[in-house]
Amino acid sequence: MKLFSYNKCGTCRKAKKLLDAYKASYDEIDITKNPPPKSVLKKAIKAKGIKKLFNTSGEQYKKLGIKDKIGTMTEAQALDLLVGNGRLVKRPIAVDGNRITVGFDENEYKDVWF
Repeated sequence: MKLFSYNKCGTCRKAKKLLDAYKASYDEIDITKNPPPKSVLKKAIKAKGIKKLFNTSGEQYKKLGIKDKIGTMTEAQALDLLVGNGRLVKRPIAVDGNRITVGFDENEYKDVWF
C-alpha cells in the first residue's frame, strides 16, 4: 500500500495509527513533496468525485480561490492543479491496486483495508 500523507496532519496520524495497530504494511509518501500521480488521482475521482479530492480547509485552496472555480473546472484542470500542488490534495490517500481511500474514516479503512 502507498500512503500519501503529511506528517503535520492530524488526520494522517490517525490513519497511520490504525494501520500500525493492524500491522498493515505501507510505504509513506509525503504528499506535499510528492503529490499522487494522475493515475492515482483518476482512481480517486472515480471513487469519490473531483470535489472530494480537494483539501477544502487548506490554505492553498483558499488562497487560490478553488471554491469559486471548482464548479466550472474540467477533470483535466483539476488533475493538473492537484498533481502540481500536494497541499491542495485531501489527505491521506491510501492506494493498493484497485483499492483506494481518500481522507480518513475509521470504518471505511476497516472495510477497505482489513
